[in-house]
Amino acid sequence: MYISDNIKYVGVNDHKIDLFEGQYEVPNGMAYNSYVILDKKIAVMDTVDNDFKDEWLDNIKAILGNKKPDYLVVHHMEPDHSANIADFIKCYPEAKIVSSEKAFAIMKNFFKTDFKENQVVVGEGDKLSLGKHKLTFFTAPMVHWPEVIVSYDCFDKVLFSADCFGKFGALDVEDDWACEARRYYFGIVGKYGAQVQALLKKLAGAELNAICALHGPVLTENIGYYLDLYNKWSIYKPEEEGVLIAYTSVYGNTKKAVLELEKVLNEKGAKKVVVTDLARSDMAENVEDAFRYSKLVLATTTYNGEIFPFMREFIHELTERNYSNRKVAFIENGSWMPTAKKVMLKLLENSKNIEYCENSVKILSSISEENIEEINKLADELL
Repeated sequence: MYISDNIKYVGVNDHKIDLFEGQYEVPNGMAYNSYVILDKKIAVMDTVDNDFKDEWLDNIKAILGNKKPDYLVVHHMEPDHSANIADFIKCYPEAKIVSSEKAFAIMKNFFKTDFKENQVVVGEGDKLSLGKHKLTFFTAPMVHWPEVIVSYDCFDKVLFSADCFGKFGALDVEDDWACEARRYYFGIVGKYGAQVQALLKKLAGAELNAICALHGPVLTENIGYYLDLYNKWSIYKPEEEGVLIAYTSVYGNTKKAVLELEKVLNEKGAKKVVVTDLARSDMAENVEDAFRYSKLVLATTTYNGEIFPFMREFIHELTERNYSNRKVAFIENGSWMPTAKKVMLKLLENSKNIEYCENSVKILSSISEENIEEINKLADELL
């Protein structure tokens, strides 16, 4: 992978992993990215997951030969990027570790030492000269841990962005960047939109030839496209005009109403309609789509005087990530006392700038002619 004449890739691909962070399905694996900047001084940018220590150290040695690195820059302390700090120092005891003050405190938690003899503490606006390559550091607290920093190389105009602009998937597998980056963003970083906005503003004046994230490919073309998506995601602005219908159904009657609404919306010319069964689909994909599209229909049964568990989990996943700026509608089902809409409204009460549809659908056990009329009215309002 070519980045520049003096910036080399030394990361690894992980195809052994099944769940990233113990919860996100990653059928295409993961990449743990690390880079080396070659100059009068040599800097290694981050480490990789512990399972790939030997491969990573071999990659560094293949680039450096008998040379020794002067610095290890640690942008983020999650173990998939920092697990090999101690082993790196064993191999290169004279190297300095460059990181934030909070990162060194977290290092002590992981390694029972903060590497006092090797420390170089950097903060907002601090610089590190390697020769013609000069790194400027920017703090990025809560993107998505409190110690995070990013760095900008003014010579090659490269941003080392920590987990920002990352995605699921190993680098030896081709897939759609936006899909897996969106799922990654809203799953892992989505709660911290305000903090991402703060970082984007700090970087607004920087000329960028490449973005080197800690996961996913090096971004070298159409940089504005990636910046625009991150801006939309972090202000919770819909990316596309479309309707996501998310449902749960016990005996199939709520599903019938959902499929009828899908049919009517398509007949009336909806730009995009996506239907998902929350009990049989990947929750991270569902969250991704909820933030991708401008409108959301929540359809579920009354269950134990509440709502079906998968729907409750879905709404919790959305509100935890500041779901806002959308139009929302409801389909509820109940045999004797439907309460699902009331419960869902309560769960969404702290979401900002939600426009609730005046029309809704109330099913009493099975779909009726009156429900068909309600569905048509709801479709008109959604469009």
